[in-house]
Amino acid sequence: MKHVAVVGAGLCGSLLACYLGRRGYTVDLYERRPDPRVTGAERGRSINLALSERGIDALRRIGLDGQVLKDALPMRGRMVHPLGDETNFQPYSLDGDRAINSIGRGALNDALLDAAEATPGVTVHFDHPLSSLDPETGTLGFADGSQAKADIVLGADGAGSATRGLLMAYAGEGFSETVSFLDYGYKELTIPARDGEFALDPGALHIWPRGTSMMIALPNPDRSFTGTLFWPSSGSNSFASIGSPAAVERHFRENYPDLLELIPNLVDDYRHNPVGLLGTVKCAPWQLLGRVALIGDAAHAIVPFYGQGANASFEDVVELDRCLDATGDNWSEALPLYEEGRRENSEAIAEMALANFVEMRDKVADPLFKLGKTVEHTLERLLPGQYVSRYELVSFSTTPYADVRRRVKRQHQALGVVAGTLAALAAAAILRKVVR
Repeated sequence: MKHVAVVGAGLCGSLLACYLGRRGYTVDLYERRPDPRVTGAERGRSINLALSERGIDALRRIGLDGQVLKDALPMRGRMVHPLGDETNFQPYSLDGDRAINSIGRGALNDALLDAAEATPGVTVHFDHPLSSLDPETGTLGFADGSQAKADIVLGADGAGSATRGLLMAYAGEGFSETVSFLDYGYKELTIPARDGEFALDPGALHIWPRGTSMMIALPNPDRSFTGTLFWPSSGSNSFASIGSPAAVERHFRENYPDLLELIPNLVDDYRHNPVGLLGTVKCAPWQLLGRVALIGDAAHAIVPFYGQGANASFEDVVELDRCLDATGDNWSEALPLYEEGRRENSEAIAEMALANFVEMRDKVADPLFKLGKTVEHTLERLLPGQYVSRYELVSFSTTPYADVRRRVKRQHQALGVVAGTLAALAAAAILRKVVR
């Protein structure tokens, strides 16, 4: 079986085509949209990525890391903008040198599409929305009435995956899907360069935490920043309740006063850029008949608050490649092995991403939270290799997500025991003094 169809030429699908072409497969990569290198990104839909070690590792394995990272901007920590207080910088790593990398989704997608087209055996087909799929024969139907056939079909077509929907229709009760939306949406704003320079520190991911909502901003090579509002979808102080130019300006004056002068097109951006949905997708199984499978967001979309969506999808590609190595390219064995190896990890990062939303919007400006981070870095310094923060394990290693979750739980339990012991010793000492 040498002919593979990949549905979706986004980040995951394009990278997957590169990997499969390198293995000697004939790959047809189908994308519902026109070529984004020609049409450009849709307004307000860029969502800058924070590319970290897992994604870089996947690119490194096929020699694309240097090309991609040359246009990336390293961010070594969070710059927190509290309301009515001074900004403060919180480094991501103990030494302050490790960084996640800001890169535009469009630029990365373009680079991966170029790489896919340059890979022998790979052909990209744009304007091909998938409309039907027969998992038993590998026959794909497209909206224009055309058909294609492949030995293996891989759905890499994102959170709203058409492939997933068609697999669910085929399998019926043998396939389950859960889509859990947050009562939050996102909207992008642009912070342009000022006098040709960055308006904010480009070495940080900027956060304006406001309790039940927040804004973040990531730097771009053209010295602008892409800002993203994460606000409730309904209720007071939500996208639904803030619509008129006067309401937008009033809300920003009260909650983001420093941004008023930094975003000259604030009202226009706010009123015309769309509100995107935020949610988590879970489904089972990821593969059927040993010849059709889902990968990346199509199998396990997560919310973006740990910056791991693309990184986790890229890691899926590496895992599938490993499984093909382990099984001698026996797809009927490799696909179940891939699902087994990635399911627990996908569930772990989905859980951590939701938890990090609360941290970013509610906690980063809290003095107790900052004290906790200082204690955490102190422990990393005193116990090198033994105590490692969750953030470092997630962003700066390829330790499986599920192992990260287990290790952090053990570390916290151990700290709890130590803290309890110290408290007991302190109480005993006080009691002895009182008795004397």
